[in-house]
Amino acid sequence: MSAIDALLATARSGLDRAEPERALRLQRDGALIVDIRPYVNRAEEGEIPGSVVVERIHLEWRLAPDSAWRLPEVKPDSTVIVVCNEGYSSSLAAADLQRLGLPGATDLEGGFRAWRSAGLPIREGGTPAVP
Repeated sequence: MSAIDALLATARSGLDRAEPERALRLQRDGALIVDIRPYVNRAEEGEIPGSVVVERIHLEWRLAPDSAWRLPEVKPDSTVIVVCNEGYSSSLAAADLQRLGLPGATDLEGGFRAWRSAGLPIREGGTPAVP
């Protein structure tokens, strides 16, 4: 197993990953969906309605419960679902968020592309990221 495969397996071992339909139910119950995909992907493929766009480089500062720069809606007991293109970098990001004190962080299994393939709602993309 390569080092990145081992890192990914370790990250996922602590996540309760959400498949698309479950992620939609969690969102309807108050979970925050955070889209970390690059602008070009969001502009071309669309976005999940109600999601918040946070660039990967800012993710920990915007979601760590004790960060002075966190999003106001993020609390230590928040459920946060991180979304990338296919569900790889989102697993690593969600594990980072758990280590920072957000135990309800997880990711979308299969990423945005699985959401789209499941026929779930999509809005036009290109929303600016949270500064």
